[in-house]
Amino acid sequence: MAVFERVAPIVPVRELDTALDRYRRLGFTVRAYDGPERYGFADRGSVSLHLSESPGHDPGATSSMAYLFVDDADTVHREWAAAGLGGRLSEPRDMAWGMREFSYVDPDGTLHRVGSEI
Repeated sequence: MAVFERVAPIVPVRELDTALDRYRRLGFTVRAYDGPERYGFADRGSVSLHLSESPGHDPGATSSMAYLFVDDADTVHREWAAAGLGGRLSEPRDMAWGMREFSYVDPDGTLHRVGSEI
């Protein structure tokens, strides 16, 4: 069987430049696709998210989700809280399945669940 090597979720955003700035402020390295499509990339360590500009995207009617495994959820939470971005950021908590995690729903409606092993 073929080996899967990486995954890069594609999330819809209403305005690419705004989304690229948000992910940059969250500590990602970002870049826009160098072509006619409004598409971008947000990378941090081995995590890669692809951003697809969809001007008609309705965050209240569509959901995108990604689980980001990190080495220290509390540190990432502090970084993201300090970024002062819009959206909803929950407090980290220990989960029954052995992860310490928090969630961030960005202004485009993407749910980012972020966790590290307890």
